[in-house]
Amino acid sequence: MTDGKQQDDHALHCDDDGEVIEEEMVEGARVRRKGIYLLPNLLTTASLFSGFYAMVSAANGFFENAAIAIFVSMLLDGLDGRVARMTNTQSKFGEEYDSLADMVAFGVAPGLVAFFWSLNSLGKVGWAVTFIFVAGAALRLARFNTQIGSVDKKFFVGLPSPSAAAAVAGLVWCFHGMETEALWLKALTIIVVAGTGVLMVSNIFYKSFKDLDLKGRVPFAAILVVVLAFVIIAQDPGTVLFVGFLVYGLSGPVRALFRRIRRKPTPDPGAS
Repeated sequence: MTDGKQQDDHALHCDDDGEVIEEEMVEGARVRRKGIYLLPNLLTTASLFSGFYAMVSAANGFFENAAIAIFVSMLLDGLDGRVARMTNTQSKFGEEYDSLADMVAFGVAPGLVAFFWSLNSLGKVGWAVTFIFVAGAALRLARFNTQIGSVDKKFFVGLPSPSAAAAVAGLVWCFHGMETEALWLKALTIIVVAGTGVLMVSNIFYKSFKDLDLKGRVPFAAILVVVLAFVIIAQDPGTVLFVGFLVYGLSGPVRALFRRIRRKPTPDPGAS
């Protein structure tokens, strides 16, 4: 997950004993470090385990547990990078490991959860829709890795894979107790799963919210908004999270449509 310059300045090797050795440039000098950092990679492993647990739960028919596990994986995925930056334990190995774990937790796991829950009864259509999502997640992660350092950090190009996974997991969590043979629910599942898969590989821009200053001071009323948000989510987590991430997924196309409308030239009434 590095840009071209970083790839030149970082390299991974293994010694004769199979131990990981990472080389990086520090103040103009090449430094060799042996081994890996435990804390951030421990969080990445926990995220990977949550994604694996989601697949196992779905295969055994525990779809609510599977959906929750994907959200837990999202939380852990958000923590590992922040912990690595806070403790100055970033590494090339950690970045590669995180990307592979994301593919399982936010690509394969949500796709299989949706498949076992509803899409498997559709035969070839079901696994084709599932593959669209899984392939979209793989392509999205690969493109993200090549674009680091070359795009505006305020935006993501394409729907982020964790958000796509959250939309699918939220759908399953919200409707897991309903009859999945209902045509409207199958249609909704196809639209959400295939739609988020396509949005991941689109060129639509999404707000990253990385420009939010979480360390600065805010008005006292802001904490009341946070409390209110927790209260609303607690009432019906599945529905609230599904609607929230669905709105975020739709926000990109809506913003792109409004930008195109604003750029459309206005006809000149005086022109013949």
